Amino acid sequence: MKQTRGFVVAMAVTTLLTGASDVQARGTVPSDAEAPVVFTGGATVRCGDTITEHTRLTRDLYCPSSAPFALQVVGEGIVLDLGGHTVRRTGPENFESQGIALQNNSMVRNGTIQGFGRGIIVPYGSDATNVRLHKLALLDNTAGVYNQNFANFLITECRVSGNDIGLSSEFDASIGSFDVRSSVFSGNRIALFADYHDIDVLDSTFTSNGRAFYCWQGLIRIRSSTIAWNDAVGTIPNDGDGPRFCAEIRFENTLIANNAAFAQATLPVWQPYKLSMIDSLVVHNGTGLQAGPLTVYIDGNTFHDNASGLTLSDREGLFPVPLTGIVRGNQFLANDGDGLRVQPPSTPTVIDNLALNNTGFGIYAPTAFDGGGNVARNNTAGNCVGIVCARH
Repeated sequence: MKQTRGFVVAMAVTTLLTGASDVQARGTVPSDAEAPVVFTGGATVRCGDTITEHTRLTRDLYCPSSAPFALQVVGEGIVLDLGGHTVRRTGPENFESQGIALQNNSMVRNGTIQGFGRGIIVPYGSDATNVRLHKLALLDNTAGVYNQNFANFLITECRVSGNDIGLSSEFDASIGSFDVRSSVFSGNRIALFADYHDIDVLDSTFTSNGRAFYCWQGLIRIRSSTIAWNDAVGTIPNDGDGPRFCAEIRFENTLIANNAAFAQATLPVWQPYKLSMIDSLVVHNGTGLQAGPLTVYIDGNTFHDNASGLTLSDREGLFPVPLTGIVRGNQFLANDGDGLRVQPPSTPTVIDNLALNNTGFGIYAPTAFDGGGNVARNNTAGNCVGIVCARH
């Protein structure tokens, strides 16, 4: 790797931060998470209680893992405020243990939930369709947040750390969405797991996770966020003739830096139906990005000082078709390997890209459509194959 990563990462962070306010203004609404309510319960709450009124805890709760749940919330619009306290599992680990079970549309805020099989859960048969989680620390659970039914979650200013999976759902038995804002995910084996769920992330940070995401069935969009120092950015498998597919992985104005790899070694190629990457910075990662989607929209990104740049290939399948889409206005700079490689017979349109100082080819795209305006120079293996590149 070239010894420029400190400057580039600093520049990347500055660029993202200076552009963040406009993006956030477009993508958010004023928060009502701290709206005042009249708390009529809290002082006498015990493990195993059912909360039926606005409640603020006045002390920590240490709840046995053998109980059905630590607390249960029943009642439309109930606010459970943990008051800065912790609800913690005691006793042996139990995958089935539940921290806070939500039976109706409600909010949980301001505290810590630690050590359960499912930290926050919408269980089977719940009437909850819209749940709000705010300023929670979800620590050391098997799943930090778990949807077992049909619910949409709005998650704001939370810390999700040390869990096996941060956000997850019941296998083949639930649908819904996770809308994540201004949250931090660290030290999880997998931060986000999409299985018949859509996940939308804004202004959040993923560090020191095994993987930031696993997109099995659904859609993941990550905007104005940072994905850095993880073992891998994510996994997007190809279920072959099975029912599952990742409809789209989409990055906008996001920093992807210093990750050991883009994908786990056993599934090195991302295979969503669509890969979109817009105005993002990909810096000093231990592998390049290998993707085999049906279509791409790659516009305005910088790939700098990675083990390799961007490699595109056809999505595997019984009747594979050539990859199509747009690769436009990107910079491929000083990567160890090719800047941009398009594997035959893929046919994206390559327009207005810049490839400089890569140790492989600048742009290797023998079957791509040449949209013109591409520039390449000082690439070790050669500047361009398959398209015409200017040198200035």
